Amino acid sequence: MKKMILAGLLAVTTFASSATVVEMQTSQGTITINLFDKHTPKTVENFLSYVSSEAYNNTVIHRSVNNFVIQGGGFTYDDEFKAIETSDAVINEPVLSNAKGTIAMAKLGSDANSATSQWFFNLKDNSENLDNQNGGFTVFGQITQESYAVIDAIRALTHCGEIPVVGITTEQCADPDTVITSANLVSINNVVVLDDDPNSSINLSPKESTNGDGSNVNPDKSSSGGAIGWFVLPLALLGFKRRRTA
Repeated sequence: MKKMILAGLLAVTTFASSATVVEMQTSQGTITINLFDKHTPKTVENFLSYVSSEAYNNTVIHRSVNNFVIQGGGFTYDDEFKAIETSDAVINEPVLSNAKGTIAMAKLGSDANSATSQWFFNLKDNSENLDNQNGGFTVFGQITQESYAVIDAIRALTHCGEIPVVGITTEQCADPDTVITSANLVSINNVVVLDDDPNSSINLSPKESTNGDGSNVNPDKSSSGGAIGWFVLPLALLGFKRRRTA
C-alpha cells in the first residue's frame, strides 16, 4: 500500500518528457539544452524561431543575479546595448517547475503572456517564487549536467551591478572612466540545433509546476528573490551606457 502511495506522489511531481536538443556556444563554454517540445510546444517553437533566424547569435548575457538567475536573449553590444528584433509575444505555458538548471522565458512584470525573445537559467530551485508569480514563468527546457560548469563560470565572474564582465575588476566597475567593450561581456556566439527529433531525450523527467496551470497570478516581487520583468533591465544597463560615453 505504501509503495502505491509513493508511486502516486512521484507521478504528480515528475513526468517523462521528450526533447529537441540545442547547443548554446558562449564565450565561457558550451551549454547544451534539452527542450520540452511536448509540454511547452508554443514556447519551444518560439525559441527555435529565434535560433533559426540566428537572432541569438552575437548577443550577450545582460543579467546575472547570484543564487537566482542568469538572463540573456535580448541584447547585442557594440559600444552600447541594442535590443534585438522580436516577434509577437508567445502565450504563457506554465506547466513545468522553475527548478535548478531549467531555462524559462522572461516577460513583462504585469503581463503573463508577454514573453518574446528573452530567457533565463534558474541557478537554484525558484519554484516557490517563479511558478506562482505573474501567472507562472514558462519553463521550456533544462541544461545537461556537463553544462553546469559553464553556468558556474558565468556566475563566478566580476559583476558590474547585475551584468557579468570579463577582464574588469570591481573597482573598475565603479570608475566612470572605465571603457566597456564587447570583449568584456559574456557573448553568445551562436545557438544551433544538435538533434531536431522531439523524442531525442526520452529519459528527461521535468517537475510539474507547483502552481499547476499557473492560474494564481501574483504581482512581481521586488525582494532579493527577484522578479524577471523586463522593466528592470534599462536601469541595469544605464551604468554601462554612461561609462562608455563619458
